[in-house]
Amino acid sequence: MKKENNNQINYFLSDRQRSDIELILNGGFSPLVTFNSQKDYESILDNLTLSDGSVWPIPITLDLTEDFIKTNSIELNSNLQLREKEGFIIATLKISEIWKIDKEKEALLVYGTKDIKHPGVSYLLNKTGDYYVAGELKKVALPKHYDYRELRHTPNKLKLEFKKMGWDKIVAFQTRNPMHRAHKEIALKASEDSKAGLLIHPVVGPTKPGDIDHFTRVRCYKKIMKYFPENSSFLSLLPLAMRMAGPREALWHALIRKNYGCTHIVIGRDHAGPGKDSQDNPFYGPYDAQELMIKYQDKIGIEMVPFKMMVYAKNRSDYIELDKVTDKDKTLNISGSQLRDKLRKGEDIPDWFTYKEIVDELRQVYPTKENQGFTLFFTGLSGSGKSTIANGLVIRLKEYGKRKVTLLDGDIVRTHLSSELGFSKEHRELNIKRIGFVASEITKNGGIAICAPIAPYEESRSFNRELISSGGAYIEVFVATPLSKCEERDTKGLYAKARSGELKGFTGIDDPYEKPKNAEIVVNTVGSSPDESIQVIIDYLKNNKFI
Repeated sequence: MKKENNNQINYFLSDRQRSDIELILNGGFSPLVTFNSQKDYESILDNLTLSDGSVWPIPITLDLTEDFIKTNSIELNSNLQLREKEGFIIATLKISEIWKIDKEKEALLVYGTKDIKHPGVSYLLNKTGDYYVAGELKKVALPKHYDYRELRHTPNKLKLEFKKMGWDKIVAFQTRNPMHRAHKEIALKASEDSKAGLLIHPVVGPTKPGDIDHFTRVRCYKKIMKYFPENSSFLSLLPLAMRMAGPREALWHALIRKNYGCTHIVIGRDHAGPGKDSQDNPFYGPYDAQELMIKYQDKIGIEMVPFKMMVYAKNRSDYIELDKVTDKDKTLNISGSQLRDKLRKGEDIPDWFTYKEIVDELRQVYPTKENQGFTLFFTGLSGSGKSTIANGLVIRLKEYGKRKVTLLDGDIVRTHLSSELGFSKEHRELNIKRIGFVASEITKNGGIAICAPIAPYEESRSFNRELISSGGAYIEVFVATPLSKCEERDTKGLYAKARSGELKGFTGIDDPYEKPKNAEIVVNTVGSSPDESIQVIIDYLKNNKFI
């Protein structure tokens, strides 16, 4: 990011900012025409309205880091060129306001919690800059999309589609997950009850970390559409960045769908809820979103259709509303976690739950363990035997032949990936995160990554666990060889140099090694051969169905 001679400062948008600005510019966030001013922002937090009284529950802001502000001498009247990652200019912003934010206050008022297990709170506290800016926004071009162009409609284009179909009442069905037969029945029931055309309007911007990628989801949506009655439904994609803000988000979703021409919206149990907090309690009550919608629906001009839980009654061979179940009914259900478990075990998914075409798509996302990628992440002191075990393990795993195996040893990485880095704490953490990124790419593409750095810090190991686990399995291997034995081996003479003071910041001597507390596998090369340690790892992989 650099300041240009014409006083235009390049700012590269995050995925969330890109989604936000698209909906500002295309009218999806009407009445917003730019990012929130400080006055509007504070009113949203306190009142769920803009400063003019218009209902708006979620702040739409442009954040800058203090470093970016200082580096680029940002001040009032500075001009930002808002660019996509590829460099295309989306819009310009002439800054008229800059203010420092109270992140914890925003977290409490918008999300009702400061718990970082909430993805919206985590993003706010850990990824958002400390300052918000506002000003005049001028459109250059809408963001470019190369996928599913035929399903991407601006509000005006979608309203034209509704007009072509002769729909004057439209009910929106919000989703960020694949739809199964129960969802189809719920959507159809909502359409019938409201006597409206049905808009299937899935979110394809950033959602909750760990959600299925939108490419897979859209393939599922396209396949389920043929099971709806002819001319009853329409599929369109919404480039929204979800906050998972529960009741506030439900109200927000309703306002957005009104802008897209809808007269009704389905609001479900725990709508846009992120699950449970650090104390294993739900962040929001099951009907909080519906209660807030009841309070505001007349003001915002779109009617709520409450989510009616549908269950499969085996004796009727049909889905029925939960409140219509009798003592004679034998009901069946499969939760989301049960579905994922069945997919990973390669078990059959019953026809009553979903359609074969959907199952086929999901099996690609949730392969059985023996077909999914995984990372074996070694950690241990220098001289513990990590490299020896890792190199031998590569050979053993190649015997099985199903997956490509890649070794990311500490020395290999230092030579080819991190040659410019030193050995400060910051540089070592960056080195470990680079290894994690490469391993995550290997893993999500079905390969095996074997990483064998020292990785002394729990923070960077935890970072990699989260990153890699999103695309496959992460298996931590702690080589627990004691320091005394590592020093005794000292084939490179590093410990001797560290003890003499010649080498500073050496792990285990004058820099700490934080032992893993929850490693999946622990081996100790004292009293056991490399072959024996390798066999322990192989046995773990076999017992857990990875090989």
